[in-house]
Amino acid sequence: MFQKAPTTAFQAAPSKAASAPILCLDIGSGTQDVLLYYPDREIENCPKLVLPAPARVLGGRIRACTAKGQAVHLHGCNMGGGFHGAVKAHVAAGLSISTTTAAAYSLADDLDNLRSQGMEIVETCPPGAVALLAADYDQAFWATALDTLGLDRPGQVMACAQDHGFHPGKSNRMGRFVLWERLLHEAEGRPESLLYDTPPAEFTRLADLHRSIGGGPVADTGAAAVLGALFEPGIRARAEARGLTLVNIGNSHTVAFLVFRGRVWGVYEHHTGLVDAPKLWEQLSRFRTGGVEFMEIFDDRGHGAMHMDLPAEAQGFAETLVLGPRRTMLAEYPVEFPAPGGDMMLAGCFGLLEGLRSRKQS
Repeated sequence: MFQKAPTTAFQAAPSKAASAPILCLDIGSGTQDVLLYYPDREIENCPKLVLPAPARVLGGRIRACTAKGQAVHLHGCNMGGGFHGAVKAHVAAGLSISTTTAAAYSLADDLDNLRSQGMEIVETCPPGAVALLAADYDQAFWATALDTLGLDRPGQVMACAQDHGFHPGKSNRMGRFVLWERLLHEAEGRPESLLYDTPPAEFTRLADLHRSIGGGPVADTGAAAVLGALFEPGIRARAEARGLTLVNIGNSHTVAFLVFRGRVWGVYEHHTGLVDAPKLWEQLSRFRTGGVEFMEIFDDRGHGAMHMDLPAEAQGFAETLVLGPRRTMLAEYPVEFPAPGGDMMLAGCFGLLEGLRSRKQS
């Protein structure tokens, strides 16, 4: 098994004057992983949390209203859509549900189609309805939570979330792959380029998240995952000497990257629920040698695969490191399970910090 390096990229010597912490959030479909990073502390002494994802919490609140026979009104902004099932069950129960325009984009790009499913889009809460906030980041929640825990409020907030992008009338699965095309072709494979000070216009969820956190850097969870692995100096050193296949098996999506000498040479993305261990391993085995094409994965209801001309010096990207809450899917195969910063669940948070480090050095 991979052994954690004795020091990390962000392990700093204690200072006399405490610095304001950075609140790092990795907002997934199942969990929200949290690191309150103090620049003057060892990473092991920084507070960490693994909480239910905001969309999962919102889904629970909608189900509670359904059980009580209450109408629901959603307001806020574009967030993760993991509460779709709760909305459908609420409508199926014959109960009213409405949403503001901004919050509606959490559910669909096509608002007319949303209306046809029984959703009313209005800007004010109808009388008698329970108003529920749709947001990946709720400033009031975090102020209360940190105060209650006796923790400092952050001087900066950074966050990552998965954004399919706004592509009305087109495939979100195909549209999302623009993210990886830019990484490989425009940014020369530099993963830190996907840490955005201003998100691309089509990534509306990241744009709303960016505004909600007060303008701090944001990233896609896939990019944050690969950066999280590179947070460990030992892994960065290995990736300089030979190519690595870094895999993040999330609750909803599985993303793999071919990494060598500070560059990403290939990207693979599928839906976790559509692959089992043998299928995923077989596809990864071909992907690492350039043998998987975009349409094979897209036609399998995934997002796709793409690669550059793979360098022989990468030695076939043979070593595979696996992260993510569903990582044990590949437990029977020759893989390693690294723990960046000592905590695998916070790989995305460490990746945000690694993005900052990499940008400063580039």
